[in-house]
Amino acid sequence: MNPAASSQVHARLRVFLAAARHLSFTRAGEELHITTGAVSQQIKLLEDWLGQRLFRRLPRRIELTDAGNRLLAAVDPAYAAVDLAIGRLRGGALSGVVRVRALPSFLATWVVPRLPKLMRQFPQIELQVEAEDSARSLRDGEFDLAIDLNDGTYPGFQSTVLLDEEIFPVCSPLLLQGRPPLAVPDDLCHYPLLHDMTAWRGSAPYAEWEGYLRAIGAPQVEVRRGYMFNRNHITMQCAIAGMGVAIARRTLITDELDSGRLVAPFRQAVRTGKRYCLVYSAGALSDPRVSTVHDWLLDEAVAAANTESHGRGERPSAPFGAGQP
Repeated sequence: MNPAASSQVHARLRVFLAAARHLSFTRAGEELHITTGAVSQQIKLLEDWLGQRLFRRLPRRIELTDAGNRLLAAVDPAYAAVDLAIGRLRGGALSGVVRVRALPSFLATWVVPRLPKLMRQFPQIELQVEAEDSARSLRDGEFDLAIDLNDGTYPGFQSTVLLDEEIFPVCSPLLLQGRPPLAVPDDLCHYPLLHDMTAWRGSAPYAEWEGYLRAIGAPQVEVRRGYMFNRNHITMQCAIAGMGVAIARRTLITDELDSGRLVAPFRQAVRTGKRYCLVYSAGALSDPRVSTVHDWLLDEAVAAANTESHGRGERPSAPFGAGQP
């Protein structure tokens, strides 16, 4: 097996373990912070590769097949032993504090749900976490690691790309009731709009909506109206409440679309050219505590991106600068 295929199999085995422990794709997705659909897709890919069914899909539950039980009996103790050994090997040099600064929406939606896993794996590391939005400048000495959304350029610092971002409009299905259809961008004139006015460092208040519409060739739509917020997760909660149409970030959407709390009226997503980056001072990664948290976050991002790409399939995506000027 080549290294790439081996990595994919190991990632799918982790998903299998979670589903087998819970006997629920939904609860496995909650543990792994991925959608139920993504869990189902990963299990199907593993079953196809093995040539055997691992779960019986029953009307309101799943159960392991004989093959699934045999695989669980072999894999579960093996992964537990590996995790324990890694933690013990690295634990001696990993005692102490790591200061992490992150954008509030990314922290609340993406980082915090994953922190229990970090705590279990590296119990001697103590995080000091600070939520700060992109309006505050990065200053050396204020953090060990920062998570920022920008184009990846950070003078005076080093950085590692964590995740690329793409955006698309969403709204509550309740908002569509009793209103004209929302089928094309020009139909937005019949709907209130919601804005994240600090979408990324230095962004203009209407940057996401204007960039999205320009990219899909609809710059004529007037978007300088509606409610404005300075946190993406607050904007999403207002969209769920039926207050208007908002711009969602692929990275920060969890199960809102699968559950039906939000719908995406236009199929096309747009790449913003902005990236979530880990930012740090030169030499910071020589501290094993900092490098451990850095590498752990990067591993989580790779796993999330791989699982999400399998779970949602292909979705048309245009660059932020596309469309007519």
